[in-house]
Amino acid sequence: MPEDQFETITCNICGSDHSTVIFPSARKEGGAKSGEFRSSGDEPLADPLVRCTSCGFMYVNPRLKPGLVLDGYKSAVDEVFVSQAASRVRTFRRCLRIVQGAWGKAPGKILDVGTANGSFLKAARDAGWEVSGCEPSAWMGEWCRKNYGIDITPGTIFDIAAPNGSFDVITLWDVIEHTPDPKTVLERCSRLLKKGGLLAVNYPDAGSWITRLMGRKWVFYLSVHYFYYTRKTMRLALEKAGFEVLKMRPHFQSLELDYILFRASAYVGALAKVPRAVFARLGLGGLQVPYWIGQTMVIARKKQT
Repeated sequence: MPEDQFETITCNICGSDHSTVIFPSARKEGGAKSGEFRSSGDEPLADPLVRCTSCGFMYVNPRLKPGLVLDGYKSAVDEVFVSQAASRVRTFRRCLRIVQGAWGKAPGKILDVGTANGSFLKAARDAGWEVSGCEPSAWMGEWCRKNYGIDITPGTIFDIAAPNGSFDVITLWDVIEHTPDPKTVLERCSRLLKKGGLLAVNYPDAGSWITRLMGRKWVFYLSVHYFYYTRKTMRLALEKAGFEVLKMRPHFQSLELDYILFRASAYVGALAKVPRAVFARLGLGGLQVPYWIGQTMVIARKKQT
């Protein structure tokens, strides 16, 4: 394993360098694989997962250096992910209603961080919001421009050229666990939000009952995830960044049945082929199926002081 591709870090929430190993490394050889880092990445977690002995936060350590990961995202082409664009727009319309209910005002300016192909921005623009977004993948950004007519900033939230206090709402859908330094991302969100602005975050909850049931087979233990939050550690991270948590709730997503079975094949192998073939023959492959495997949505408000 090329050691120069890896780094050792401290806890991103409390800064402690004391931790216990949950899962040891399962890497047999080599570092990052070509195409490993993309929106639909489904390679099982191979690097060591540890838990901070001070605050309980779970994170990968040692881990691949962020520059390698970001380069992977920048160059990613992901036809698999965009095949579900219509399904994601439908999911995001439901999410937006929850956000708007917490916002309680007329639509304003919204920023979606790590927007992928822009499906949330499409839903938000249709609902009357003034939308902005950022995404490392140049290919995804071009797909968004061609299909939705929305221009997004190439890169991360730190490439957003906007003054502090520019946005009413910022969203991070399936993003925070991918970022190499979520503490600074949340602090940047706080600065970009107006006083009283909202932050909506969706993340896979490593403390959920289904996670405990599935163990290391939990589908969100992935090589593309640096960090693993529970409700406790998510609340702690948000409060440290200047947010007040308003609500936490299970987050249900809807995707086509055939796509769900296709993604499941990474875990059950050839067993997924039979039901895929059956549902395709019955014309049910495109059926919209809501699913939950521990995903959690949290809405927080930037503190007034």
